[in-house]
Amino acid sequence: MPDTTPEAVPALFISDLHLAEDRPLATAAFLGFLGGPAREARSLFILGDLFEYWAGDDDTDAPFNLQICNALRALSATGTTIWFMTGNRDLLAGEGFAQAAGLNLLPDPSLIQLGEHRIVLSHGDALCTDDLAYQAYRNQVRDPAWQAAFLAQALPSRKAFIESLRKQSEAAKREKAMTIMDVNHTAVEALLRETAYPTLIHGHTHRPAIHQHRIDGRNCERRVLADWHDQATWLAFDGQAFTDHGPSRARSSL
Repeated sequence: MPDTTPEAVPALFISDLHLAEDRPLATAAFLGFLGGPAREARSLFILGDLFEYWAGDDDTDAPFNLQICNALRALSATGTTIWFMTGNRDLLAGEGFAQAAGLNLLPDPSLIQLGEHRIVLSHGDALCTDDLAYQAYRNQVRDPAWQAAFLAQALPSRKAFIESLRKQSEAAKREKAMTIMDVNHTAVEALLRETAYPTLIHGHTHRPAIHQHRIDGRNCERRVLADWHDQATWLAFDGQAFTDHGPSRARSSL
């Protein structure tokens, strides 16, 4: 559980950077973010899909991955506590990655408290329950036995398999209705009810917005983080209020 003392704020929240060697602008934006705004924060929460893919912690020493890990560790050394939750792209990032990057792993979902504010964090893909094919895939690849068998394969084989999955995923997205790939409101409300009506922050859908939910007579807020392109985008919390930095977010009431 992250620190609940005032020293945990300001806190910053990011997700869906999809860092890769062939996305130099996003990488440059992230390195600039770590060397600038993130150093003014007490806590940084990365809610999944930091990388476009992660083939296993034995790939940490690859030059690009090592560059990102070293930059994260340098931020941690300045006193900013970093928390990381895996997404669907980097679900194989584990303790080896955490040690290399100087950060702490978070389960999905995680309920935290910053000052007087309770927040539930999630990558967001578990809430997209209308996409039955994706949920079946998610259950498979998050099974510990499946992961152990996959990680036992040679690294080049794993990377080739992941590359084929990426291509299949892009093709599948073009054939699916946009609403299927968004969160299911019943799933969202169930999570908010189970966690006693906090603020929900998640990513995954690439649809930055602020949603107001009315659940059991209570008002709950859901903030969807933006994905990164060639500029940094983050959500900040100072202990009293949230502030968006980056693309503007739509607002809705549900």
